[in-house]
Amino acid sequence: MSLLTEKKLLMGNEAIALGAIEAGVQVVTGYPGTPSTEALETIIR
Repeated sequence: MSLLTEKKLLMGNEAIALGAIEAGVQVVTGYPGTPSTEALETIIR
């Protein structure tokens, strides 16, 4: 099932993370404490 078939209210970084997952991204990196942290946490879940 595609993640994009459900309707959800998302924050910007969460939407970016879910789009990356849907696109097939397999490796992500980041630096703790930066705005990208939320996106990384979403991808980990």
